[in-house]
Amino acid sequence: MTPAHFSFSSAFILGLMGLAFHRTHLLSALLCLEGMMLSLFIALSIWALQLDTTGYSSAPMLLLAFSACEASAGLALLVATARTHGTDRLQSLNLLQC
Repeated sequence: MTPAHFSFSSAFILGLMGLAFHRTHLLSALLCLEGMMLSLFIALSIWALQLDTTGYSSAPMLLLAFSACEASAGLALLVATARTHGTDRLQSLNLLQC
């Protein structure tokens, strides 16, 4: 495994571990998801460059567009949650109540 592949895979694993074990605030969960998406974007970009094909060159841009949509939807949920509940702590949210 090259050092570049090790760094991207470790960045993804760290984001996944942060999402799994440090779920106190919604903002920290969103930042972990964004870190995972950015590591996937960089890994997919390097993979497309290593293959030297034009067929895979649009995949990183598509992933980046989807991650931007995911980030905007997550921030909208964060603002709505902070306005209705007064906090972004995930333990104070009850999905069964309206």
